[in-house]
Amino acid sequence: MGIKLFFEAIFLFGSLYMLARAEPIEDKHALLDFINNISHSRNLNWDERTSVCNNWTGVTCNHDNSRVIAVRLPGIGFRGHIPLNTLGRLSALQILSLRSNAFSGPFPTDLLELGNLTGLYLQFNNFQGPLPWNFSVWKNLNGLNLSNNGFNGSIPSSITNLTHLTALGLANNSLSGDIPDLNIPSLQLLDLSNNNLTGVVPRSLLRFPSSAFVGNKISPETSQPPVLPPTAQPKKHSSKFSESAILGIVIGSSALAFVLIALLLIVTNRKKADEKAIAVKSEKKEKSLKRTTSERHDTNGKLVFFEGCNLAFDLEDLFRASAEVLGKGTFGTTYKAALEDATTVAVKRLREVSIGRKDFEQQMEVVGNIRHENVAPLRSYYYSKDEKLMVYDFYDLGSVSVLLHAKRGEDRIPLDWETRMKIAIGVARGIAYIHLQNVGKLVHGNIKASNVFLNSQKYGCVSDLGLAPLMSPITPRIMRTAGYRAPEITDTRKVSQASDVYSYGVLLLELLTGKSPVHAVGGEEVIHLVRWVHSVVREEWTGEVFDVELLRYPNIEEEMVAMLQIGMSCVARMPEQRPKMANVVKMVEDIRSVNTDNQPSSETKWPGSTPSLIPPVAQIGSSSVS
Repeated sequence: MGIKLFFEAIFLFGSLYMLARAEPIEDKHALLDFINNISHSRNLNWDERTSVCNNWTGVTCNHDNSRVIAVRLPGIGFRGHIPLNTLGRLSALQILSLRSNAFSGPFPTDLLELGNLTGLYLQFNNFQGPLPWNFSVWKNLNGLNLSNNGFNGSIPSSITNLTHLTALGLANNSLSGDIPDLNIPSLQLLDLSNNNLTGVVPRSLLRFPSSAFVGNKISPETSQPPVLPPTAQPKKHSSKFSESAILGIVIGSSALAFVLIALLLIVTNRKKADEKAIAVKSEKKEKSLKRTTSERHDTNGKLVFFEGCNLAFDLEDLFRASAEVLGKGTFGTTYKAALEDATTVAVKRLREVSIGRKDFEQQMEVVGNIRHENVAPLRSYYYSKDEKLMVYDFYDLGSVSVLLHAKRGEDRIPLDWETRMKIAIGVARGIAYIHLQNVGKLVHGNIKASNVFLNSQKYGCVSDLGLAPLMSPITPRIMRTAGYRAPEITDTRKVSQASDVYSYGVLLLELLTGKSPVHAVGGEEVIHLVRWVHSVVREEWTGEVFDVELLRYPNIEEEMVAMLQIGMSCVARMPEQRPKMANVVKMVEDIRSVNTDNQPSSETKWPGSTPSLIPPVAQIGSSSVS
């Protein structure tokens, strides 16, 4: 027994030793000391029991997890002085981003211990006092941004020793005195605007645009015109010119003078045009910067994050991110935003929001606190007078609309029946859960294939919920083209749970037919999917309804027909005739449970038309046609 306990102890000790070796323990304790000694409004998942390298928000380790090399914590809501002897212990740290918080006090001397820094970002805080004189400790620094603080005093000349520096931002402080001669060949971006700087712009910085120096009492350094050598005295000639020679000289001189004047006018006008173009470009750039800055200040420059979100970024990250338009919908444009730390999110930029801040924030709180595996979580939002943003997770596989309709042809990988079933089940569960929220009164309001994604288990996951009440009304003519709107909805703000059921029914028909809710057939003729399905079923051609891509899958006829029945009951014209979403979930789930005993053969194919399956579908009354 004693030997067994001995070996168990050895094993436990070995396990703890290996765990300790896989973790940068000293760096971990330094970060815990930092977070435990400063106030912050947003919770971080930093826990001594979890891995600092694999789980902690905003922390990046090196390849073997032996040291912390990056800490990015923008917009966390930090307040007060940076605790001494905390971050300065991260001796391998290369990138530190603490921007868009409320740090105060003098420049943190702790940071002068970080000799390996390559990037330091402290902009949009409340630091005050002079800048440190010895910038030379950061020999590898290539990015330094201390803008939008309260730093005063002069700009240290030791910045010149940062020979790898490519970007320097000191704008919107209270710096004074002359600008030092920052002769750094690697420097590409410079912003010293809106300080109290005086004197002239050094010759080494004249390559930067005037916008880098606006808001100061400085002027470009003037250069003295070159000293020209004295003109040689012409030799006197005693010979006399003839009248014709004199006339030729006068005419030639006049022509030459005319040419020179014309050239001078051309050069002058071109220079003025260039200067005007540069000024306009600079003015546009400054206006854009001012617009973004005012929007940030409207909400202290912060996105509002919801509990449990492990993402670490701020509004500036979103505006600087590499963006790609994913789609333009009823309520706004959605972008794929790739952030600097390799995080990818989906950002929805809302348009035509008709309610005020308070009502907007209340709706966001309702939506943002919904957590269900079949509902895409809202991670954060931003509200200002001119900008309303919503941030979601990004789904790599794309929307169901893309999976179902994109690139139909020989090279396409069809969306198989199993996946379509899981999409239908997942979406039904997600909508049913939404309908239970807010005392059973919450409505999704915008269910369509482009708002449905696949979660990690490849079940349907609904996004963009709860936006309809925020928006200005859209005319019925525009609404009707979407094909998902229930016939009773004439105002997009007055959606209902019954209209959600209708939209879900259209989505089911879309999964079954492979056709868009509204599609063109033969020239300009427009076909509405719901009407088309009803017309085909009435003619008892049910087999013609289903997507030809489903013909390759055997023994699924009964499941498809059952799903068709559910879809047609959901798109009943009268709202009271539609089933509740909880009942729809049960019906969809029962389709698969009833047919689980069927073992499909990979060698059989379902024929294109199956008349024997028509009667159950055809019995749905024509009054359901919308």
